[in-house]
Amino acid sequence: MTPSEVQSAEDMRRIVEERGAKNVTIAMSDMHGLLRGKYISRDKLNSVLENGWGMPPLILALDFDDIIMEATEDLDGSDGYADVMARALPETCREIPWESPERNLLMLAEFAGDMEALCPRGIYRRIAQKAADMGFQPYHACELEFTMFDETALSAHDKGYQNLDISTPLKTYEVIQRQAVWTEFYNELLDCFDTMGVALETAHEEMGPGFLEVSLAPQSGVEAADNAVLFKTYTKALAQRMGRLVTFMARWSNEADGQSGHVHISLKDKDGQPVFRDDTKDDSMSDTMRHFLGGMQALMPELLIMMGPNLNSFKRFVPGIFSPIAATWGYENRTCALRVIRGAAKSQRIECRTPGADANPYLSLACLLGSGLYGIEHEIEPTAPMAGNVYDQEIPEGQHFPDSFRAGIDRFRASKAARELFGERFVEAYATTRASQDREFRAVVTDAELRRFFELA
Repeated sequence: MTPSEVQSAEDMRRIVEERGAKNVTIAMSDMHGLLRGKYISRDKLNSVLENGWGMPPLILALDFDDIIMEATEDLDGSDGYADVMARALPETCREIPWESPERNLLMLAEFAGDMEALCPRGIYRRIAQKAADMGFQPYHACELEFTMFDETALSAHDKGYQNLDISTPLKTYEVIQRQAVWTEFYNELLDCFDTMGVALETAHEEMGPGFLEVSLAPQSGVEAADNAVLFKTYTKALAQRMGRLVTFMARWSNEADGQSGHVHISLKDKDGQPVFRDDTKDDSMSDTMRHFLGGMQALMPELLIMMGPNLNSFKRFVPGIFSPIAATWGYENRTCALRVIRGAAKSQRIECRTPGADANPYLSLACLLGSGLYGIEHEIEPTAPMAGNVYDQEIPEGQHFPDSFRAGIDRFRASKAARELFGERFVEAYATTRASQDREFRAVVTDAELRRFFELA
C-alpha cells in the first residue's frame, strides 16, 4: 500500500502493518503554518486514530522562537494549558524521504470540537464548505520564494543574522548556469517532494542573490494548503540537512526584494467545469469571475494581515520590488495586487500577488477564497483595470493598504466581513496575537535607529 492510497484509519493501520512501522510522525499547523508534532509509537497511533491526539491550544498563541503572545481567553493558558483533542487525518499520509522505512510515515492533524473555530486548517475548511454550499469547487496553486545561504542554523544565530554568506552572488533570473551548478540541491528538492506527493510544476532561480522560486501544481481545496505547508517545512529541513539555510521571511534585508507566496485561484462547478471564462463577454470574464475579483479587491485592505501576518511582512509592501502596495488589478499586470490571467477555460484564473512567503497557506487561501465568495454573494464589481506600472500612477481612493502593521490589525479587527467569514472568536484571537507581536517589536531598538540617532540626537 502506498501513502496516497490511505484514506481511512483502517488504511493507516494497514500501511503501518505492511511496513512494520515502529513510529509515525503526526503534526499540525500553528497560526504561522509552522508544523508542530512528534513521533508516536505504533501502539499510540491506534489510540490516536480512535480517540484523537491531545495538543494544547497554546500552540496557536506561540510566536516564532516560542514567544508566548498575549491572547484571548481561548488561548491564554487560563485553563492550565490543558490539552484539547485534535483529529488525526489519515488521508494526509505522506512519506518522508530520508527517514528509515520503520518511521517514514507522516500524518497531519487538526483541532476538533470547540477549538476547530481557531484552527488554521479548520478555518480554511469552513470557507471551502461555504464554496461547496454555493456550488463551487476551489482550485489553488501557490508560488513560494525563498533565499538560500551558505550557513547553518547555528552559524547564522552566532552571527546575529548579520553579514550572512548568500549561496550565489548577483541577480540571475532563470539563468541555467546557476541551475547547473546547483543540480545536487535541485535534484534533492524535486525528488523529496515527488516522494512526499507534493507536485511541483517549476523550480528556478529568481531575481536576486541566492533567490529561488518554486511553483506548486494546482490542487483542489485544502490539499493545496497542506502541500504548501509541507513544502515550506521540508524545504527548510532539506537545506539544513545539506549544510545550507533557507528563509521564507517576507523581507530579510534592506537590499533584498520581498519574498512572496503568490496564489493562483479559480473555481469549478460541482460537475468539475471551470466557471471563470465566458466567451460572450468582451473581456472573457464570466459574471462569477468578475464578482469574485471584486470581492477580493474590496476586502483585501481589511483582511491584509491574513496575507502579511508579521510586522516584517509590511516591510515588503513598498513600491518597486514587485510587491503590491494597494488592492489594484489588471490584465497580466505584475505590478498589481490582482493579476487576471486570461486563457482557455481550464487555465483562466486570478493570481493574487499580495501574500508573502511568510504567510500561513491555510489562512492566506481562506482569506482569498472567502473574499471572492463574498464578492459573488454581494455581486461586488471591481474597479477599472490598471495598465502599466502602477507604482508610477495615482492609486484610486480606498484601495491603499493600511500603512502599518498596527493599522492592518485595527482594520482586520473592525472588519464585519472578516467576522462573517471567519467567526468572531478567530478574528479576536488572531488580531490579539498580532497586536502582541506589534507591541513587542515597537519597543525594540533597531540598528538603523542607532546609526541615525546615537551620536547626534
